[in-house]
Amino acid sequence: MVLCSRMLINTILLECHDNIYSGHLSEDRTMERIKTCAWWPSWRKDVIEYCHSCDRCQKANKATGKIFGLMIHIQEPSTPWEVVHMDWVTALPPGGDKSYNACLVIVDRYSKTPIFLPMSQR
Repeated sequence: MVLCSRMLINTILLECHDNIYSGHLSEDRTMERIKTCAWWPSWRKDVIEYCHSCDRCQKANKATGKIFGLMIHIQEPSTPWEVVHMDWVTALPPGGDKSYNACLVIVDRYSKTPIFLPMSQR
């Protein structure tokens, strides 16, 4: 860990927050990166101020103003196979006699039993 002078602080903040490998991390993640390599007396306060003044983060993290809907309870099924979930798994390597390269996955919500149906995607 390096004890930093005032001249190095902006460089460290830039490297741990703005750098292409950092990706404009949140305050917490920027602090995690900095605390492993550097220290100065007001480092936490400086990280918060730096992240709050980052123009790119402020534009990207703007609230949309949308109001979230209320959460509603989803009724649990009372018998097996009353409610199922289905999804596709695609872009698989070819396999089997018919060169299957996809799979339809069906899951019973009551018992969590899966069924895998091999398919061919064209």
